[in-house]
Amino acid sequence: MELSIITPDETLFHGQAKLVQLPGSDGSFELLDRHAPIISTLSLGNIRVLTAGGETIELPVKTGVVEMSGNKVSILAEKQDA
Repeated sequence: MELSIITPDETLFHGQAKLVQLPGSDGSFELLDRHAPIISTLSLGNIRVLTAGGETIELPVKTGVVEMSGNKVSILAEKQDA
């Protein structure tokens, strides 16, 4: 699936992913290839991505929104302060 993770300041990730784990406002969930369409809000936590190449990426976020449709995942997020 195609994944884009964008903040107000930068694009954190754009590429192919096998799995995305998300801190949803109503609890954690994950998206796999060809997942049903969904829109959800995100809360404080970590986005974990398993890339198509097998690399695991972890990105801490404060809040955000995720949409999956047509095997494309778009995440608009605010990063946690370092």
